[in-house]
Amino acid sequence: MNTGSSADKLRSKRSDAAVRVAAQLFLSNGIDSVKMTDIADLSGVGVATLYRYFGTKTGITIAAMTYLWNDLRSMFSGVFESEVFLKQKGLKQAGDLMKMFVVLYEAHPRFMKLLSEFDLMVVSENVPKEMLRDYDRSIINFYGIFEAAYLTGLSDGSIREIPDLHLFYVTFAHALMQMSMKLINGELLPSDDFSLAKNELELLIEAAVCYLRK
Repeated sequence: MNTGSSADKLRSKRSDAAVRVAAQLFLSNGIDSVKMTDIADLSGVGVATLYRYFGTKTGITIAAMTYLWNDLRSMFSGVFESEVFLKQKGLKQAGDLMKMFVVLYEAHPRFMKLLSEFDLMVVSENVPKEMLRDYDRSIINFYGIFEAAYLTGLSDGSIREIPDLHLFYVTFAHALMQMSMKLINGELLPSDDFSLAKNELELLIEAAVCYLRK
């Protein structure tokens, strides 16, 4: 009888259940409002066991955020490898890729808000980069697909050659992500008016497409 294997499977099952529950609690209530006892009560995993598996609340928070990114990745998988997408001009492919941020903003606002809270937690707690390696790998990175769209656009004549494609990609990806999080966090200043929030995102995407267009 392989007791070691059975124990590992039980630990994995309990750990996965706790991470899924934590992710849903964080989405509903935010990170600060959720206690380890809340996760324990809903997941059926004891508090002491949670601390043994994850070390701290920060540990299970990182695991939960990694889980949420992987869940989103599975939702998007296949879309940008589909025949319909690949038959388009390279410029249209690039524009559709960037519209993913509009989809995140409209369909997953709680997740985007949670990302902002998570970033603040990482900074305030000075979380070591070593703890964020799995999280970093889970973040949706469409650069490879974007590069393929760029090369398609060069070939079909819809995209002009630009000096540093990676710089272009990260610049607009960061800008779209930060704009989305700001818009979701809501109006703060008297001069803020987010009634055309989606239009702001679409205008930034159009600026990127215009820069690429040959």
